[in-house]
Amino acid sequence: MADYDIKITGGLIYDGSGGEAFAGDVAIKNGRIVAVGEAPGSAPETIDAAGCIVTPGFIDVHTHYDGQATWDDRLEPSIRHGVTTAVMGNCGVGFAPVRASDHDRLIRLMEGVEDIPGTALAEGLSWNWESFPEYMDALDATPRTMDIAAMVGHDPLRVYVMDERASFDAQASDEDIARMRDLVAEALDAGAIGFSTGRSDLHRTADGEWTPASEATTRELTGIASAFAGRDHGVIQAVSDFDLQRDLERFPDEWSVVDSYVRAAGGRPFSISVMQRDFAPDQWRQILKGLEALDSEGFTVRAQVAPRAIGVFLGLQCTFHPFMGYPAYKAIAHLPLDERVREMAKPEFKAELLSQKSDKLAGPGSSVPPIADLLIENMEFVAGKLFTLSGDPDYEQALDRSIGARATARGVSIWEELYDTVIAREGRELIYMPIYNYTEGDYANVHAMLTHPLALPGLSDGGAHVGTVCDASFPTYLMSYWTRERTRGPRIAIERAVQMLTADAADFLSLSDRGRIRAGLKADLNVIDPERLRVHAPYLVRDLPAGGQRLLQKAEGYRATIVSGEIVVRDDEITDARPGRLVRSGQVMAMAAE
Repeated sequence: MADYDIKITGGLIYDGSGGEAFAGDVAIKNGRIVAVGEAPGSAPETIDAAGCIVTPGFIDVHTHYDGQATWDDRLEPSIRHGVTTAVMGNCGVGFAPVRASDHDRLIRLMEGVEDIPGTALAEGLSWNWESFPEYMDALDATPRTMDIAAMVGHDPLRVYVMDERASFDAQASDEDIARMRDLVAEALDAGAIGFSTGRSDLHRTADGEWTPASEATTRELTGIASAFAGRDHGVIQAVSDFDLQRDLERFPDEWSVVDSYVRAAGGRPFSISVMQRDFAPDQWRQILKGLEALDSEGFTVRAQVAPRAIGVFLGLQCTFHPFMGYPAYKAIAHLPLDERVREMAKPEFKAELLSQKSDKLAGPGSSVPPIADLLIENMEFVAGKLFTLSGDPDYEQALDRSIGARATARGVSIWEELYDTVIAREGRELIYMPIYNYTEGDYANVHAMLTHPLALPGLSDGGAHVGTVCDASFPTYLMSYWTRERTRGPRIAIERAVQMLTADAADFLSLSDRGRIRAGLKADLNVIDPERLRVHAPYLVRDLPAGGQRLLQKAEGYRATIVSGEIVVRDDEITDARPGRLVRSGQVMAMAAE
């Protein structure tokens, strides 16, 4: 009989600790790592890792697979980027707890906030649950490529408890707060990995309404967070733009809410989204200072940061593009893509459209955020930060390569250059618009965020913004661009990049059975060819339920991705193995002794 199930030989091992790599083998038996360094026994499956690095499987702390995980056992795009554990339920949105009468309400909420087609959710969701523990049981019943963990979202919780009173401007009573706290405690007892809340003015439902929990009071948030007191597992998460759209001077008031929320959670770990916003370019530094103050008092706090600009794709196939509000375009918007492109290629149609002005896109009844109209109104400025991505996408392009710069070089208007761009490649051209983290046109501030001692890679939004964003490739991007490809500034050491994606995330989530390559731990691993590792350009597919479309992004360089000792990706292609299960926080195996 063989000694092992799988043996990885001759690789350079980055064990997740942040220390120097070492050459050696890794052996796997019964879903666990059983030997590291020397593994003299035999195995029926041997992976030759010569020239490759071996890392723990990546942990993505910020996804929105809440709906997709109920019907999709592959979980693309994340599985193609070395992710072996994904945490969903971020930003306060989700699908449990829920009454049957609120199914459509939660779909409209997720459709608006996370840009997931409501038709896909309506057809794909089975709704064979009401409580959060029942939702977890439903997730647990479906094998998939990777492990998932679920947080309780504030919005569905508030709707479940407060019903029609859950609108953003309604205050929760003491009874409401106690009920929400008890439901969170129930979910934590069943293995929920935490609780999340969303406080962004930019998040709207598909009907244009603010999200139910967006203006929750300090009393409500601290009351719910008290469910964590005395518990040894579970994290809390928040997203807030600190009233950016309304009053830049309100930052101290909003930070006070966040500060109280953290203190009420009994010392459980907390993370918050941190990014540079053009309208308040130094706000991210204020958030970091607030986190540093909490850290100095002994609280475990982290800044969820992205390894590149946070932006959207615009195009005729995407959710948004610059001409969708123009009367001439709206008259043909119902046509198939090829017919629209044929019409738009006609000189007379182009002249007519460019002579018009865009109608408002946001407003009552519209899920389009006000920022969309703001961008169109200021396109002369915005075009200086719009780019196209080639087959070998460059996300840190100099401003002189922007669409605005191209228009100047051609001697045409910004709008004509945009028009010619959106109909290029038979209407399949994608325009990349970095909204956050690109105020100065480079990644100097991104580097500062990534290298901050409280940084935690996140914000990939895997499973969300499917018609505008494809940031589930963040792990591959961090491992390739920041450790090898970047030429416009300092890089990040590969051992640190691995540590951020693995051990740092596992420690934050208290998942002591993964995140490191160590005998006794779960066999979640990546075998990567570092010289080949790269992201491909995003592309649109129509594979969601009800024919919905989404952006996907492939990677190359993954010799193998292993989950619980089974190979789920081999040579960049997804296999038929489905070892992934629901992670129940507080119930994972204790980490093996040193």
